[in-house]
Amino acid sequence: MNVLNIPVSPALLDAWRGWLAPARQPFYLTEAEARRLDLPTLARASVTLTPEERDTFTLWNVAPVAERLAWLTPADVDALTPAARRELLRAQVRHGRGNVPLGARFADLRPGLPAGRFLWRPGDLTGAVLARLIGQGARSCRRQEVADAVWNAAAHALPDARTLAGTFPAGSAGNCFGTVMGAAGVPDAAHTWMQREPFEAFLHGRTVPGGQDGQPGTLLLWRSGNGLAQHAAVTLGGGWALHKPAQTWWTPRTVLSVPELKTATRTRGWRLERRTLT
Repeated sequence: MNVLNIPVSPALLDAWRGWLAPARQPFYLTEAEARRLDLPTLARASVTLTPEERDTFTLWNVAPVAERLAWLTPADVDALTPAARRELLRAQVRHGRGNVPLGARFADLRPGLPAGRFLWRPGDLTGAVLARLIGQGARSCRRQEVADAVWNAAAHALPDARTLAGTFPAGSAGNCFGTVMGAAGVPDAAHTWMQREPFEAFLHGRTVPGGQDGQPGTLLLWRSGNGLAQHAAVTLGGGWALHKPAQTWWTPRTVLSVPELKTATRTRGWRLERRTLT
């Protein structure tokens, strides 16, 4: 099946189901909430999540006040009273934890889901549900619209761009910096959560200031007011560009028109600079 105009294998669909509906998952609570719900918890700081768990449950967004973590299975949650279950799930939304969907948004695809907040079970995550869930708020990839002549002209500066374009990562690895470096031929970069330091070293060693949006190999680099690189993309030529909008496992390496990509990336306080691959 296709998601965002990108083919997705049955194995990757199964991996998505496993990350969204795991055998157990973390629930973040304040001390008072944990006592009121009478749940066994650990200090949040003592728990290390896998990269996929970090993304699925948006760990970066969880409020610091939620200092306790309860590992619960679906059976544990089902065993709570309806009132306690509602309180637990509402607390997750309040604290910024992800993967607490609203059933009403999927009722047409999966009749029988609770209208309010609930937790995914593997059987709920049909292909159609996954396509909507992964695709919400994202722009569809336009790789198929790029002419062979454009790919061929870009191959010298971007030897791996065509292979990467229109693909989902196999997990929580790879971000915008790694995608640009990987497209330029840096081994394993596309599968690495690339930090700013190695990316800046790449910019220093492999690019020069300036560039044209219509030519292949122009890096579009957005920096915040403090000068830190925040996002990067690379032009393919012919009015097209490649980027990975975020580091999460559900974010594909997407081809968009250059104007569309700029619009999607525009953020208050960021400035766009251009560099050309050498």
